[in-house]
Amino acid sequence: MPALSFCVDAAVPPPSPYAFAGWDTTLPAPLSPTTTTTTTAVNGATWSPDHSALLYRVDGWGAPYFTVNSNGNVAVRPYGADTLAHEEIDLLKVVKKASDPKTSGGLGLQLPLVVRFPDVLKHRLESLQSSFEFAVQSQGYQSHYQGVYPVKCNQDKFVVEDIVKFGSGFRFGLEAGSKPELLLAMSCLCNGSPDALLVCNGFKDVEYISLALVARKLQLNTVIVLEQEEELDIVINVSEKLGIRPVIGLRAKLRTKHSGHFGSTSGEKGKFGLTTMQILRVVKKLQQYEMLDCLQLLHFHIGSQIPSTALLADGVSEAAQIYSELVRLGAGMRVIDIGGGLGIDYDGSKSQDSDVSVAYTLQEYASAVVESVRLVCDRKGVNHPIICSESGRAIVSHHSILVFQAVSASSHDSSPPALSVGLQYFIEQLADEALIDYQNLSAAAIRGERETCLLYADKLKQRCVEQFKEGSLGIEQLAAVDDLCEVVSKAVGVPDPIHTYHVNVSVFTSIPDFWGIQQLFPILPIHRLDETPSVRGILSDLTCDSDGKIDKFIGGESSLPLHKLEGNGGGESAPYYLGMFLGGAYEEALGGVHNLFGGPSVVRVSQSDGPHSFAVTRAMPGPSCGDVLRVMHHEPELMFQTLKHRVEEYADDGDVKSNVSIINGLASCFNNMPYLAAAETCRLTTAGGGGNYCDDDSIASSDGAEDEQWSYLQWI
Repeated sequence: MPALSFCVDAAVPPPSPYAFAGWDTTLPAPLSPTTTTTTTAVNGATWSPDHSALLYRVDGWGAPYFTVNSNGNVAVRPYGADTLAHEEIDLLKVVKKASDPKTSGGLGLQLPLVVRFPDVLKHRLESLQSSFEFAVQSQGYQSHYQGVYPVKCNQDKFVVEDIVKFGSGFRFGLEAGSKPELLLAMSCLCNGSPDALLVCNGFKDVEYISLALVARKLQLNTVIVLEQEEELDIVINVSEKLGIRPVIGLRAKLRTKHSGHFGSTSGEKGKFGLTTMQILRVVKKLQQYEMLDCLQLLHFHIGSQIPSTALLADGVSEAAQIYSELVRLGAGMRVIDIGGGLGIDYDGSKSQDSDVSVAYTLQEYASAVVESVRLVCDRKGVNHPIICSESGRAIVSHHSILVFQAVSASSHDSSPPALSVGLQYFIEQLADEALIDYQNLSAAAIRGERETCLLYADKLKQRCVEQFKEGSLGIEQLAAVDDLCEVVSKAVGVPDPIHTYHVNVSVFTSIPDFWGIQQLFPILPIHRLDETPSVRGILSDLTCDSDGKIDKFIGGESSLPLHKLEGNGGGESAPYYLGMFLGGAYEEALGGVHNLFGGPSVVRVSQSDGPHSFAVTRAMPGPSCGDVLRVMHHEPELMFQTLKHRVEEYADDGDVKSNVSIINGLASCFNNMPYLAAAETCRLTTAGGGGNYCDDDSIASSDGAEDEQWSYLQWI
């Protein structure tokens, strides 16, 4: 009997291996989905962590901070290429330390989880500084580089404080673009280098400019950068009232334009900056007020993710010409601020034709900047200025990893399904036209005509759907035809469909740039990388929103190679962890509370000489349900009291323990994170069962449980 005849003969199982389309042909093809062993040969090769590193391009976007270790886990190299083997940090061990229960030696944090590595942050800062120092020394540049960190990239207290601390030895400063950012920067820089720049960008009012001038009075090296011509009048008036002489910068609109997505703020029609005519009017007014010496900094910004050093050099050269002209006009110029734009390679392609990649290294970037400024200034006979940059994305992106768990996946079993009802009964329920399609399908199967089988299977399915809509076919028969068509597809060798992995995270909260501007980030499993990924999938988040999914990945892929979930997928025995990398800039600041999902838990991890090469120096649980309700102006305490009174009014009057258990459970819900959690953490499930009753006496006698219990008893 031909191989396809099983589909009309009691659904005899077909051969289980089938084609799997879409894999990168430069790598060993993955095995049949039934394969789980790591020692099975694939096209003559054994799947190894090295294959996974190639598949997910880890050595491209991740170097020198991320690699795949021999255990098949993602490892962090906190000191970049200088990291020794015993200093590598196994990311899976960090996640387990953070998420394991306290009774098991863990920290009891709920996922999703942001893992921050301050050692990586320090290395990025030092690498940027050393790249510019090398360029300055090798080219005989007669001034120096001192950068600033734009706090808008990540305003987290510990991130900003770390940057000030790590950069104090080379005068690294901060950039602010709003009044709260200015207050933050002023406070942090009190502990930094006295020479560090505090660059004040953004639109300004009297209060903003007053704050900036007070910062100068506090001996902070503050520069007020004019984004609009009208701001100069405020600066002059407020400085006279306060009796504080300002240091002024201005932002120039360059003709040089970045054509990519991130270049929308560049060029003559950009959102920010002054035209050449406006610059000349500013110079004239400063002369009138005898304040031209106050003009000391020129700022410009080509756009984020500058793709090539050719475009960079073009923009910097144009700005250096403006700087030289300002010197000629008598301004007291000292600093050229090249803004942001230092890009990172999100996809590992090192391409200048992509918004998610760049075609240069840190050293090539620094050398291009220094050379462009030097050549123009030498030609004009102008002293070399201090070079400042606002490279936020390049500093903070690598040090932060978002880890989340796949809790379930769409089920597409590799073995053929059994028909839901008996075959004969199924046939008897078919209308005449559908019966003809079934008979044609049967005949094609016997002849072994695979394409014809697919044609008639599809026609049969459509006719049965119409019968179901008309009410002449039951749901059991409709399920049976779905089973039959799946059997046919698998026998013919139709590739397994893309799976949907449901992940315990909110795209809108934790990866907003993907939803907002289709920004791609490297995403991959952080473990099981010594196993062959056997399926391809997209990621669907927890929100009730069709946009809450990730279906585009680096490399132009519309799905991600993944492993089959073990056990029940979200179970305690076999969690499946995924990591999003290079997301340390903007994602936390931009995230909202769609569906009232708050931010993730956070841990700070430093390299240490302990048994696991790391130490968790700080752990912070994510916002609770009560916290996110407050963001939307609800009052969780009053909400709880309302529900408590409802329990007392309608619950079982004769079961005091059950009622108290319900109240305790409600309080716990307000204090728990909104994300999915293990079943044993739900206190409501014990309500009515007589267990988990808490009163003041039992809490007082619970050894080590006081802090944990108090978090929800304060509601009662």
